[in-house]
Amino acid sequence: MPDTVPSPSRGRRQSFAAWLTELAKFGAIGAIAYVIDTGGFNLLVYGPGHMLAEHPVTAKIISACVATLFAWVGNRYWTFAGARRSTPLRELVMFLLVNAGGIIIAAASLWISRYVLGYTSQLADNIAGNIIGVGLGTIFRYLCYRYVVFTGGGGAGQPRRTSPAAVPHSD
Repeated sequence: MPDTVPSPSRGRRQSFAAWLTELAKFGAIGAIAYVIDTGGFNLLVYGPGHMLAEHPVTAKIISACVATLFAWVGNRYWTFAGARRSTPLRELVMFLLVNAGGIIIAAASLWISRYVLGYTSQLADNIAGNIIGVGLGTIFRYLCYRYVVFTGGGGAGQPRRTSPAAVPHSD
């Protein structure tokens, strides 16, 4: 098994241990965002007042948007801190576009379950939207974050990390 993981968009190779650390951080941020998303969805649809009981797809989109804002801050400043772009506005726009794709995946899973397959129970909504949809969206997001969104060489004020082999030297 190779001990490095290619990262073409960053122009460097990453050790397997560093990649696992990055994946663990992504997972931790994702787990918290998942609680925000799932909790928000269930609160809006099934909580007191059943605010969006008749509109579960709308509730899913709202809860996912709140979770997305949390995830951007967590991933920007922790998971991919060494790969932040120097232009946070551009990075945020890219992040939001990628997350729109993830939200569409989760909402589409819920929509198919409800309106194509006819499953309308709370359990079916949670399996379709919060397990299948979020699972597929998570894979999509990670790949896009790593190769499209967080591709800078470091945040503002942070020195770029380079391997000794990449530093030119005179002979």
